[in-house]
Formats: sequence, C-alpha cells, structure tokens
Amino acid sequence: MATFDLGAFQNQISAQNAALPPVDKWNPDFCGDIDIQIKHDGTWFYMGTPIGRKPLVKLFASVLKREDQNYFLVTPVEKVGIQVEDVPFIITQWQKEEDKLLLTTNTGDDLIVSSENPIKIFADKKTAAFLPYALVRRNLWARLHQNVFYQLAELGTEQQLNGKNHLMLNSGDYSFSLGEL
Repeated sequence: MATFDLGAFQNQISAQNAALPPVDKWNPDFCGDIDIQIKHDGTWFYMGTPIGRKPLVKLFASVLKREDQNYFLVTPVEKVGIQVEDVPFIITQWQKEEDKLLLTTNTGDDLIVSSENPIKIFADKKTAAFLPYALVRRNLWARLHQNVFYQLAELGTEQQLNGKNHLMLNSGDYSFSLGEL
C-alpha cells in the first residue's frame, strides 16, 4: 500500500498555482460579452452547446476572473464577460490525509482546506439553499457537490457556533461549518 506524501501534494498545488496566468494583474479594456455560460452543475457551454473538450474548459478556467459579482475571461489585451449560474467550480473529490482535507474541483484544481482556502456557507444563487463553498483561488469559489457534502457530513461533529448548532469539521488547525443543524 502506497503512503501519501502531504509535502509532495503541497508542492503539486504550488506548481499548479504558479502555472496559472496572472489574471489578477491584467486589466485590459472590456470587449463585450461572449456566449459562454457555466451552468449550475459546473458544465461549460458555448452558444448553448456543452464544451466537451476538458482541456479547453481547463484553459478557459485558468483565465477566469471575478470582479464584484461578474465573471470574465481575460488575457493581457482583452476581457470578455461570461455568465455563471452560481459559481464556476464544483468540488467533485475529496480525501483526508494527515488530518488535512484535500479537495479537487471539476476542472482538476487541487486545494487544501485552510484559512487560505476556507469553506464558508453562502446562499446558492439558483436554489437559495445555504450550502458550503470552498475558495479555490483569486475570489473564485466552488460549491461542494452533493455527494461530497454528504460524505463530509458523515465526518462532522455537532458543535455550538454563534449560539447555534452547526456540523463542524477540521482541516489541520482550521475549523469550519458545513451548515447549521
């Protein structure tokens, strides 16, 4: 049985983040909207048709930027608006190693739940249900897929938070709520 190397995983995340374009430093002129939409389930569409090529979705996701409540695909010379039904990413996989919670998005982004990549409760823009979301990077959030949510709920413990009962989990020394009970 192979052992997990958390240090190697952290190095992999650092390399993944270093490979991302510095879209937070790019401020080109707005060129208008493009008919790209990220549906509630995380599927990317162009002109009403699902984008079936995962490498293309990953490329678009790497140049995604959020300003206020608006989403854009940016390059150093242009910025185009896209529509996002809720959030651009879905957490589809998880594992717990050395007391840290490791998450993976539908586009292959990995993260370790921590104060740098917190989990917070927000209202789902489509259903209005209060659900847990993880910060992936640069003000871009991912909703936990329902299966991931239920699997993590099995690990949670009931605790008081702000005078209310919450389902709490830890990732290292970072503690977070999966929701109010």
